[in-house]
Amino acid sequence: MYQTNMYEGMLAETITMPGANGDVINAYFARPLGAGPFPGMVLIHHMPGWDEWYREATRKFAHHGYATISPNLYFRAGHGTPEDVAAKVRAAGGIPDDQAVGDAEGAMKFLRSLPILNGKVGIFGTCSGGRHATLSASRVKGFDALVDCWGGGVVMAQADLTPNRPVAPIEYTKDLSCPILGLFGEEDKSPTPEQVALHEAELKKHNKVYEFHMYPKAGHGFFYYDRAAYRQEQAIDGWKKTFAFLEKHLL
Repeated sequence: MYQTNMYEGMLAETITMPGANGDVINAYFARPLGAGPFPGMVLIHHMPGWDEWYREATRKFAHHGYATISPNLYFRAGHGTPEDVAAKVRAAGGIPDDQAVGDAEGAMKFLRSLPILNGKVGIFGTCSGGRHATLSASRVKGFDALVDCWGGGVVMAQADLTPNRPVAPIEYTKDLSCPILGLFGEEDKSPTPEQVALHEAELKKHNKVYEFHMYPKAGHGFFYYDRAAYRQEQAIDGWKKTFAFLEKHLL
């Protein structure tokens, strides 16, 4: 808990790190100053891209005491504004799931290499990043907590599978190796409340530790204060639930 007489400082910068297939990609890294040890967080950005909201969120987690890294999953699509790069990725049908998982694993291993780490690493994502985070925590060992914010496409119809997204993340639920917090909006179309219920049933079936919260009067992206989807009351509660969950599993 923050006290007004505490020292506070932060390092935040763009770095490079090894991602999928050994590719060196860029990432945004922020950590509290001091010896630590600090828990780690990997932030997986959404389809609007590796944008300002995710850099702000990286600093927010660092402000709360986490060594935090947000890898640029769209690095291989070239550079430009986050919007232009994301448009190129969207036109190509998104990035391959295997590549996203490899980049998330690389980010986790980067954090684990730091002498300031307390030995625990969580993963957080919103929208497509929630899906990629869920997929990564199910397919890779080494994550200690998962926060999925309205990750669409965790539950997928057969017709929605593609070469880039060949398996629905829900199919890997049995392999999920850490507790999951899910935050969703009742008015969302992806995931719908029905899809969230299917995901919850699968978590129950495999005896996974989970907390799901479905917010009324909220749709997709209700944390994004710069968009019409923002819902102040639900967003503030969602952030509180996020940090309470991470404190329980990472500290």
